[in-house]
Amino acid sequence: MAPPFNLGIRAHDFGQIPLNDLIGKLQHYKLANIQFAVKKSFPENVTSLSALSPGTASYFGNAFRQAGIQIAVLGCYVNIVDPDPIKRAQALSDFGTHLRLARDFGTSLVGTETGTKGQGYTLDNFTEDAFKDVITSLKVMVAEAERFGVTVGIEAGKNHPLHTVSLTRRLLDAIPSNNLQVILDCANLMSPANYLQQEDIITEAFELLGDRIAVIHLKDFKVTDGKIKFVPVGQGYLYFEPILRYMKYQRPHLQGLLESTTEEHLEASIAYLESIYDNV
Repeated sequence: MAPPFNLGIRAHDFGQIPLNDLIGKLQHYKLANIQFAVKKSFPENVTSLSALSPGTASYFGNAFRQAGIQIAVLGCYVNIVDPDPIKRAQALSDFGTHLRLARDFGTSLVGTETGTKGQGYTLDNFTEDAFKDVITSLKVMVAEAERFGVTVGIEAGKNHPLHTVSLTRRLLDAIPSNNLQVILDCANLMSPANYLQQEDIITEAFELLGDRIAVIHLKDFKVTDGKIKFVPVGQGYLYFEPILRYMKYQRPHLQGLLESTTEEHLEASIAYLESIYDNV
């Protein structure tokens, strides 16, 4: 008997709504896992990321736990390569706060992307120095994670210093700790130049990253006017079959989290993924 499809969503894709309403929607759509960035979903509860307390973490963690919802990823979106050393130090401190409180939230994985060397798209992100800054920051973050017995989840993004499968593999080799894991978003690896080779890219990701993949983001894309545009799952070009086959047979119960799919498209997107999962 095949393992069940372990599907969830980023909580803030429902927008900023009351906690009971969020839980009700998650239960309605039978989504048992979330990526939870408390400042994105409930900004009024977070004056600053460093101001988070064990009480805040327990308040949300207990509410989700009692509703049968698992926080798969505690989202902490910070710029770990900020060119301003003071801002970068604050980003690492904010991430450290999340690592310390992860268990109070009821999770063990705190996730982020790498951030950027400038505002939006910049060629400065594609340098070896930018990649080395990723390593430098992550060594600090992973050491802190090891202290608390939790895990850093890093996500590659096409226009970030960490933007390919091979660079992600280099990062894992540079920091061999199991307290560093990968949040794999295959849509984030696509560009107008490579998306027609996406099956090779997805296969390479599973081969090179293997068991260091902790969670998979399920996001779709189109190419519009020569640019990648993210769209609701099932409405774009991403080839989900190898991803769901990997989740079903090689990593049973691995959590998959819907991303960039708003509620009006959610029912159709869930049905689309479940149909593929059932048939791979």
